[in-house]
Amino acid sequence: MKDKLRSINPITPIQEFLKTESSSGIILLVTTVLALVIANTPFAGTYFDLFQTHLAVGISSFKIDKPLILWINDGLMAIFFLLIGLEIKREVKYGELSDLKSAMMPIVAAFGGALVPGLIFFGFNQGTEFVDGWAIAIATDIAFAIGILTLLGSRVPVWAKVFLTAVAVVDDLIAVMVIALFYTASIEMTALIIAGVALVILVVMNMMNVNKIGLYMLVGIVLWVAFLKSGVHATIAGVLLGLTIPARRTSSLDLVSEKIEAASKLFKHAIIHKETESRETALSYVGEVVEEAESPLYRLEHQLHPWVAFGIIPIFAFANAGVTINTDVLTEAFASPLTWGIVAGLFFGKQIGIFSAVFLMKKMALSTLPDKPGTMKIVYGLACLSGVGFTMSLFIAGLSFDTAQYLEYAKVGIIIGSLISGILGFVLLRSAIKNYD
Repeated sequence: MKDKLRSINPITPIQEFLKTESSSGIILLVTTVLALVIANTPFAGTYFDLFQTHLAVGISSFKIDKPLILWINDGLMAIFFLLIGLEIKREVKYGELSDLKSAMMPIVAAFGGALVPGLIFFGFNQGTEFVDGWAIAIATDIAFAIGILTLLGSRVPVWAKVFLTAVAVVDDLIAVMVIALFYTASIEMTALIIAGVALVILVVMNMMNVNKIGLYMLVGIVLWVAFLKSGVHATIAGVLLGLTIPARRTSSLDLVSEKIEAASKLFKHAIIHKETESRETALSYVGEVVEEAESPLYRLEHQLHPWVAFGIIPIFAFANAGVTINTDVLTEAFASPLTWGIVAGLFFGKQIGIFSAVFLMKKMALSTLPDKPGTMKIVYGLACLSGVGFTMSLFIAGLSFDTAQYLEYAKVGIIIGSLISGILGFVLLRSAIKNYD
């Protein structure tokens, strides 16, 4: 009986998240390699021209006309940032960030992992035209990082997976704040006022317990367009929309339990008496009860995650990772402080910043990590793994530089820094977990 129950036991949300992210990491790797290969073949011209193709949406004077690359980076990535907003809110309300003591460790670690890489990059590029790219090295790509961690199998302690996920969530929040504060163009006040009104409507809807996700999406589209026209980066609209999605259930758990029991009795009766219509009615009723039991936040996050992980992020990587690699490009890139600032920031900055923060917390008796031999070795491996900054680093690089040549230097630095961080993190973690009980 226990084996039967175990076989139908659903996986937990954290298991589902890790499974999705690890699979996404593999697809992300494939699309990245594909982009690099195509960008270095006779099809390179077609590849680059494709993403400069203009697409227009709208009528007459009210029209959004952008190249395909910006529809991906400003449009599809707004959905990615919506998911980030949902994940941040979930972690703050129910996850590792909901308890101050538990939250302090990943928060401090993430800030250390952002501050040190930023300072290292600044040290390489102070006084140069590349200094605007200081935030490129502060990011962690959760899909790649979890994907690499999953390759180590079930021996990886659960606390290590949770710690890496929590650090990455805080890291995303830091990146969002950086984009909002430092990568905003000139402000268009009328559009910003419209965005403010849309945001107020979303907050009021939340306070009034409006749980129809479709209504939030409609107002969210207005918010996105207003941000797009205002000069504030449009992806910030996705984060704000995610933070306003209700995390409350529409029914109490006791009521949900009673309804599930009633539906179960009806379903069993229909099966025993072979009543097809009653069986379908019972299943439909169960679906309605489940929808009541889920908060809109959980339901939307659950629905978006596969689309973002297996669609949006790979499309973004394919559109942005392509760089022509030849002797001239590599020679110029390796002669540039931009490339070395990114490589050093991701590789050295992340591991120094995160590990130092955790070490200090441990010395101050503020650590919530297991107090046993080998724990800090695993933390160091995770800190190295956090240097895989790929997706968010590419995104911030696109915001930092309009010059194609500078963007190529940045891409070379991101790929190299992420690659060596991932390899070192994997090797160190594999060694650390061998003797870890």
